[in-house]
Amino acid sequence: MKRDGRSYVVAQVDEREVLAVVAKHEAGCGGLIAILEEIQAIYGYLPEQALRQVAQATDRSLVDIYGVSTFYRSFSMQPRGKHRVCVCLGTACHVRGAQSVTEEFEQRLGIQSGETSEDGEFSLETVNCLGACALGPVTVVDGKYVSKVKTSQVRGLLDKARKGYAQSGNGEDKEAFAIAVSCPVCSHSLMDAGFPLDDHPSIHVKVSIDHQEGCLRLSSLYGSGSLASECEIPPGEVAIFRCPHCLAELTGADDCSICQAPMAPMAIVGGGTMHVCLRRGCPGHLLDLQ
Repeated sequence: MKRDGRSYVVAQVDEREVLAVVAKHEAGCGGLIAILEEIQAIYGYLPEQALRQVAQATDRSLVDIYGVSTFYRSFSMQPRGKHRVCVCLGTACHVRGAQSVTEEFEQRLGIQSGETSEDGEFSLETVNCLGACALGPVTVVDGKYVSKVKTSQVRGLLDKARKGYAQSGNGEDKEAFAIAVSCPVCSHSLMDAGFPLDDHPSIHVKVSIDHQEGCLRLSSLYGSGSLASECEIPPGEVAIFRCPHCLAELTGADDCSICQAPMAPMAIVGGGTMHVCLRRGCPGHLLDLQ
């Protein structure tokens, strides 16, 4: 298949694999999201053939399946590159030079925003907001949020992606930023240095879902999806977070702009609030810095 003059490899969909994914999840809205997330994890995007099989297996219309697939930015209907670069072009990032950063990525990769390089290594995207306006320009490379990006950093970011962030070590990655937070109710620190994730102290909360309750550790690297939980949180399901000290429920007035699930507020040490979407697998984060 070709798009914008570039070649893409179309995935060969295994119907048994798709049906096995469908069988694992319930038919609710959260279940559908979980199904699509797992299919995308397998193929790197959502192939049309797979969506048709999901529609048939769940007794949903293809229009409904397509609507969910195109509503969430985390889903892609086209094959993506091995590495993903996303530049925020929101107002705060734009006035700090985000457009120049985007153009530098385009020049070095030889593509325009919305395209994938011919070698299939990189896909470049732009978004209107990544929820970290005070730290702009913000760029996400392979899931790593990088703040205050300059054009001079672009080559290095691409080199790191090619080598793999896991090999370079998050602990030595000064561009990706970590957040220290506390409970907004009792002000007790939520940081757990004894249980690191992504080479940083984790964020410790209590989590409950479907009558299960246990400890949950979240990565303090902004935007990271790394976590460790004592109870299973199925993809697409909405959990409840509580402070492990005062047991207050961490819930705010605003819903996630991506999936409309509740957001859990956590006070940032030094001022401000970080909001985390409570739906498992949703990338919704928001920084409200004072």
